[in-house]
Amino acid sequence: MLFLLIIGLVLFQASQYQIISMLLVIAACLPIYYRYERKQINIKELVLIAILTALAVLGRFLFYMIPAVTPMTAIIIISGICLGAEVGFLVGSLSAITSNMLFGQGPWTPFQMFSWGLIGLVAGLPWMQTILKKSYLFLVLYGIAAGFFFSFFMDLWTVFSIDRFFSWQRYLALLLSAAPYTISYCFSNAFFSCLLFRSIQTKLQRILIKYDIK
Repeated sequence: MLFLLIIGLVLFQASQYQIISMLLVIAACLPIYYRYERKQINIKELVLIAILTALAVLGRFLFYMIPAVTPMTAIIIISGICLGAEVGFLVGSLSAITSNMLFGQGPWTPFQMFSWGLIGLVAGLPWMQTILKKSYLFLVLYGIAAGFFFSFFMDLWTVFSIDRFFSWQRYLALLLSAAPYTISYCFSNAFFSCLLFRSIQTKLQRILIKYDIK
């Protein structure tokens, strides 16, 4: 990552933070895909990942008319909790690029892939799985934290896309102007996580046992 940063600064000059940051985000996504490809691929698991990705995309599509309200992030979180960090990252990143086929691809797509993927990955870490399964309170708190992380991270992209360099003044202005949407998104994550968790978890457990998916 450091090598890529140095190359980006040399090739694109220090002012081209948009290009450099995009390269860094893409590079950050590659190791998890490479690691997953190196595993013994289970076609049943791939189908399950595809179904969860389609479900997340459908959730984003069905609620697109309501600003900052979507069950997509909740489905990504639940995928990570139930199936582990790698699957959580894959569902998150694939949901971003797939849903953007409907909502529009652009330079922001790698940022969305990384941020949604990271939300699923963290939810799937063994110690996080244990915490999030304990009670709905932890699930609510993680949903809210995921909402703030996604909004704050994507506002970084917005600053780079407008100014081509990072500006604290611009960043804080964006955070303040987006506050109502960010708060709505956070509580949307918490609500849908609690609403969908038990039903999806039960169905996934049955599928894992029935089709012997490890």
